Amino acid sequence: MNFSVTEFIISASCPVTLKAAELLSKELKKRTSLNVSIKTDTADAFVTLKADEHILSKDQYSISYNTTGFEITAKTIRGLIFGYSHILRKAKFTPDGVIIAEDIEGTYKPQKQIIGHQVGYRTTPNTYDAWDYNQYFDYYLDMMAFGTNTCEHNTTKFGKNEMNPLMRYTQEEFVIEASRLADTVDLDVSLWHANDDRETEEEALALREKIYSKIPRINAVFPPGGDPGEMYADDFVERCRKISRLLKEIHPEAQMHPSAQAPHKYRDWGEAFVKEMEKLPNEIDTVIMGPNHAYPMHELRKKVPEKYPLRFYPDITHNLRCEYPVNFLEDDWHFALANTLSRESVNPRPTELRTLHRLFAPYTIGSVSYSEGVHDDVNKMLWSALEWDKDADIREVLLDYSRYFMNEADENIIADTIFLLEKSWQGDPVENPCIEVAYNNLCALKEKHTTLSENWRFMLLYFRACCDKLVKDRRNFELKLCKKALTECKKGEITKALEILEVPFDEGYISLRNELDLLGKRLFDLIGIQLDVEHYYADSWERGATLDTIDNNVTDMAYLKNKLTYAQGLDEDEKISYVNRLIDRNKTDTDEFYYSVALHGLNTLGIKQDGEVYMDIQGDRPYTKEKPIPMSMAKLYDNYTFKAKLGGFKPETDYRLTIVYKSDASADAKHLVSANGKVIYEGPQFGGEKNPQFDKEFLVDGFESATYTLKRDLFINGTLELLISEPDIGFKFAEMWIKKA
Repeated sequence: MNFSVTEFIISASCPVTLKAAELLSKELKKRTSLNVSIKTDTADAFVTLKADEHILSKDQYSISYNTTGFEITAKTIRGLIFGYSHILRKAKFTPDGVIIAEDIEGTYKPQKQIIGHQVGYRTTPNTYDAWDYNQYFDYYLDMMAFGTNTCEHNTTKFGKNEMNPLMRYTQEEFVIEASRLADTVDLDVSLWHANDDRETEEEALALREKIYSKIPRINAVFPPGGDPGEMYADDFVERCRKISRLLKEIHPEAQMHPSAQAPHKYRDWGEAFVKEMEKLPNEIDTVIMGPNHAYPMHELRKKVPEKYPLRFYPDITHNLRCEYPVNFLEDDWHFALANTLSRESVNPRPTELRTLHRLFAPYTIGSVSYSEGVHDDVNKMLWSALEWDKDADIREVLLDYSRYFMNEADENIIADTIFLLEKSWQGDPVENPCIEVAYNNLCALKEKHTTLSENWRFMLLYFRACCDKLVKDRRNFELKLCKKALTECKKGEITKALEILEVPFDEGYISLRNELDLLGKRLFDLIGIQLDVEHYYADSWERGATLDTIDNNVTDMAYLKNKLTYAQGLDEDEKISYVNRLIDRNKTDTDEFYYSVALHGLNTLGIKQDGEVYMDIQGDRPYTKEKPIPMSMAKLYDNYTFKAKLGGFKPETDYRLTIVYKSDASADAKHLVSANGKVIYEGPQFGGEKNPQFDKEFLVDGFESATYTLKRDLFINGTLELLISEPDIGFKFAEMWIKKA
């Protein structure tokens, strides 16, 4: 649908529509060089804005056509913004007008009541703390363009929070103004307000009365049950009830939304929480399900009385050590990518978020996502679109994303490249051709449209593509060196092996690595994202400081260099013996078994694990630079049980099971290892025989091995069903061997 215009005229005739017209005018001026003007009751407008107070929902809007363009009708400014943004999502601007991608006439209303994102102003986010009020307001509008009706801010330790060099405002003055700005566009405000365990009830209520009286708009308050917080469930619910009564005295329409996030110290917290909710307290309006939950979504909905709807708190911001890690159904993000891109790197995950939405959205009245910066910007817009319409075509949403934010670029290439970036994180990077395709696509767009270098969203995608390519190139390079070095080791040529491992990177790799540093500065200047600690004040290496983690180990090269250097100091006979043990560390005969969580994943075990597995990534942690670990130890399996179905063992043969555990010592642990239903160890953590020499030679501080005997009569026709369990605190392990005794 083509509209030829010489001037973009917006028609508005009341305060609400005039305010919306001003906002639309700014958006149009970003996209066209034609004149944009606002007129009252004109017949030749490209967009006519109308407010109708009889419409029931503030989120509803309608779009219709007239002879010169569009007419948008809504109840408040919120609906008008949704309406004109819908047009802009479908629009491609030309020198003499605009092309609309599809017929968009109709009435629109979201399927969910709450559609929001957390944009908290504190030191931990990797972006928001660097913003001023104008940037926040612009981001409100960006989120609203994809259907967001709620923003969430933080008020933890109000008036006492730490500040970093980037922050322009105290948290108190910020949250007041942020709420006021949200109110100007009728955006709902939710406050994430954790309990301070050092506060008395009297102090907590007095503080909240002071806070809530100053904030002009509050629609909901979200106190987390845990993460942070250590209050037992009955005390927590009672505190929420009292806060709710206080809140509603100041903001009568505001709601209380506590979360069923359980403190780790109380195993029965969830049961106690449900008992309190079964008393049907009127002060509580909605229950939130989020990270460190007391119950998974299905169980929580079964247990919490129907009176209380559920609100979802999806973690769409983190890649690992989180609720929904990359490839969350398999939890198999390759260690080379996990080590280097870590927890909060740029992470568009469209197909995974669609799966997540299909799994959990049916249980809820909506969501406010957990976010720590703009590295998850694609995820925010996509999640809002799915909350608006669960059947939304995600490729169409990405086309909208491209048209709305990068109008000059080919939207098909942008959308396809975002899919490629997600697929670049599947499997071993050296086996993934998507990495080069994504990188080449963005390089070509950057060269063709020089204005894209001023667009932080495009530059974030480009930065991610450069990171992926760098990891792949380095892994390829190092794997080849390791292979050559090990060949020399087998000949006893340790010095020559070390020389091979010192071969420098080529100029292409060095140039790409240098470009990442330049991009870090560019992105900091464009949007305030903090890609390292030293120069841009990231809160820590884990908080999106990709430039601090990108050089982490992606192969065993650093580990091998470390061990071969150690071997050089041994006498000749011991040197040869030690190097042979190093080379054969993970080798097994055909009737033996070696398993590494990092190298082999959970899918090779012949059985699905019970409960909710937590994958504790080690390879991105700073200690691995000082004491390189083998990539076989780059991930820790963390759960209460571990199961495996194994075969191929020889009859009439005794075996020995060796497991490498994380040394999280506990005197209360009740460790159990069984084989084919027969207990081979039961007692304190971790039991088994110790092997100090193996631990010293091949592990690092904080890890230990334990070896258990598997007698021949435990096996059934060469098969073994292995079970490890600890019912109260769980356990973490990295790898295991089953070798002939």
